Amino acid sequence: MKKGGTSGGNTKTGLIYEGKVDLATFIAEQENYTVKGNDVFYCEECVAHVFKKHAFYDYLKTKGINWKEHISKQLLPDNAIYVIVNNTMFILEVKTQNVAGSVDEILQTCDFKKKQYQKLLSQLNMEVQYIYILDDWFRKPQYKDVLNYIISVGCQYYFNYIPLQKLGLPVPK
Repeated sequence: MKKGGTSGGNTKTGLIYEGKVDLATFIAEQENYTVKGNDVFYCEECVAHVFKKHAFYDYLKTKGINWKEHISKQLLPDNAIYVIVNNTMFILEVKTQNVAGSVDEILQTCDFKKKQYQKLLSQLNMEVQYIYILDDWFRKPQYKDVLNYIISVGCQYYFNYIPLQKLGLPVPK
């Protein structure tokens, strides 16, 4: 959402964030989608699994992965979604800002964090995509270099949304 309450994107094809929106809640509100626990269903077929923070590590545990054997400190994702059809775990980090601050430098850590998630998921032969969902604050010219850096290290960013199609999820008609 943009300031003033007007929509920042098409909710049929994108996830709208204000820094508070839960991915599972948003998906469940889309036509033909339901979310039961961590499982995401489209037309009653399980298409993905969603996780927040510590739930990501609960999932790893069910797969026999002890995170301590792979990384030295847990990373707690704002949102993570494993999309079955493309065998990819998408780590979605939501960043909002109203004044310059530490988030400026946090954006420069995506390469390291993506590699840490890759270490964790390598035994499962999963692909990892690391994506920032940014608010309009980051459209300012002083973020040009850091946004270019994010792309140069194989990470991604979107402003205020991410297309369901980009995740490999069905787009409601």
